[in-house]
Amino acid sequence: MLNKVILMGRITRDLELKTTPSGVSVLTFSIAVDRSFVRQGEERQADFITCVAWRQQAEFINRYFGKGRMIAVVGNLRTRTYDDKNGTKHYVTEVYVDEASFTGEPKQQGGYQGGYQQQPSYQQNNSYQGSYQQQPAPQQNNYQSGRPQPDDPMNIGDIQDFEVFSDDGVPF
Repeated sequence: MLNKVILMGRITRDLELKTTPSGVSVLTFSIAVDRSFVRQGEERQADFITCVAWRQQAEFINRYFGKGRMIAVVGNLRTRTYDDKNGTKHYVTEVYVDEASFTGEPKQQGGYQGGYQQQPSYQQNNSYQGSYQQQPAPQQNNYQSGRPQPDDPMNIGDIQDFEVFSDDGVPF
């Protein structure tokens, strides 16, 4: 038998780490996972998938992730039922998280200054809309004009300053 789920999506709400009466950490959260197709003239749709993490995985996710952050999870699919106070039976399907990983997405606060950042917006009709905003690239060197500046420590001179070596006498 095989039951393995691999998902990558954005966390849809603020995380709240809980502890069972026996002291075990548990974290229930949902992620929005984009569908792979878009019908012409419509917005991209997303599925909102409930995930459950226990113990160290729950603490790791709670510490390093948050609402709107991209996450990759590996786990298994589980179903359960419960009866509400009116006696109605409810069926629940959840991903039990075995592994959680960063996706290579740059940090939203602090270090990352340039390139594209995605600002997600989740809507009640199970659709997901991400908007991209161009940020100016960070100024890290003086090569913007295509030529190094004279006071630049990385200025190594012109091509004429290099010696030309011959392959004669090279043992390989």
